[in-house]
Amino acid sequence: MLDTVESGTIAALIGLFGGLLLGLAARLGRFCSMGAIEDALYQGSDLRARQWGVAIGVALIGTGAMMSTGLFDPAMTAYLSMKWYPLASIGGGVMFGYGMALSGNCGFGALARLGGGDLRNFVIVTVMGLATYVTLNGPLAGLRVALFPPVPASSPPTFMHWGLSPYVAGAVVLVVALSSKAFRANGKLILWGAIVGLAIVSGWAGTAWLSHAAFEAEPVVSHTFAAPIGDAMFYTMTSSATSLNFGVGSVAGVLAGAAIGSLFKGHFRWEACEDPRELKRQILGAALMGIGAVVAFGCTVGQGLSAMSVLAYAAPVTVASIVAGAALGLRQLIYGISFAR
Repeated sequence: MLDTVESGTIAALIGLFGGLLLGLAARLGRFCSMGAIEDALYQGSDLRARQWGVAIGVALIGTGAMMSTGLFDPAMTAYLSMKWYPLASIGGGVMFGYGMALSGNCGFGALARLGGGDLRNFVIVTVMGLATYVTLNGPLAGLRVALFPPVPASSPPTFMHWGLSPYVAGAVVLVVALSSKAFRANGKLILWGAIVGLAIVSGWAGTAWLSHAAFEAEPVVSHTFAAPIGDAMFYTMTSSATSLNFGVGSVAGVLAGAAIGSLFKGHFRWEACEDPRELKRQILGAALMGIGAVVAFGCTVGQGLSAMSVLAYAAPVTVASIVAGAALGLRQLIYGISFAR
């Protein structure tokens, strides 16, 4: 197969498979980071937060299984091969979370809603992709590199160095997530949370295999939705001069999976923004998400699931910062800038 198909195309197909699962989980399983935060803070429900716990637990155990069999070396991933900057995780995470609250979605959520026909999220996806590239390779790249130079890590920044096993961590997270009787009664949320975790594992497994089998160097990656959105836009405009990669396939998979899920439930419908103030807020939020995700080296999915599955130091710090930023943004939207009740 590798003799006749480019490795980038195979990587895109691997990403497409996991992306389809993620898109279906968003539309059929209500898997959503912004929704989980809103439910916990303002609806008194932690069910969707526990669904994230199931996804993390399954991803950890699946990643641990690959490591045990020698199929996957986490040190090859970008999360563990580069030096970690705590201030980048905190600052970028807060910026991303605040932007997520303004937009009403993270990058993954915006893709899922766009796949269901919500054209308001086309603006969010486009602006976020542009802001990501501006920060990665554009006018803000110099400042980013000056503040947080991308240098190889002297040792992989992972809790595994402290003796923490992905099996143990995954089991603990699953026990906590399943400790709620109300959540255990909701098999649908549990199932789709597990499917999301398996989608993350599929990314690691597929690209780890490809990195060994391909003649060309291929990165070992899993799902994240910041730079891949920009990559997908760039590929769409210049496909004759660029190659497919895992991220492009992942973005296409989420769009396709969300569209299939929406059609299956009869929820697909075209929607557009009718409030200029809402549009302005969404554009600002999307720009902040794009910048914040690059600084923090990942989004809710990239840090909250992919980086978490390899027990990266950055993952819990970034996730906590994203939640704090989102809580701040939601409070401002609901109570006003004074934050007074």
